[in-house]
Amino acid sequence: TDNHFSYRKSNDVAAAMTALGAKHKFIRPHCPWQNGKVERFNRTLATEWAYRQVFTSNQARADALAPWLEQYNTQRRHTALGGLPPTSR
Repeated sequence: TDNHFSYRKSNDVAAAMTALGAKHKFIRPHCPWQNGKVERFNRTLATEWAYRQVFTSNQARADALAPWLEQYNTQRRHTALGGLPPTSR
């Protein structure tokens, strides 16, 4: 993650990382380009899933996430991969 206080000092983030057995790695200070892929994914997630349509409930939005991720990873063409989906790698 980036070095924002909300990631670095959050007990909730720390608990989630522990529950997942994950190690929290931060980008180097003053190097925002290290977070570029994540920032681009978040932008795509927002425009193509979260705000593409009006959801009537948070549950409806949550239910739409898994199918969107499946399509994103297996069918959606990515210019960085020469027009292939990520699963082609």
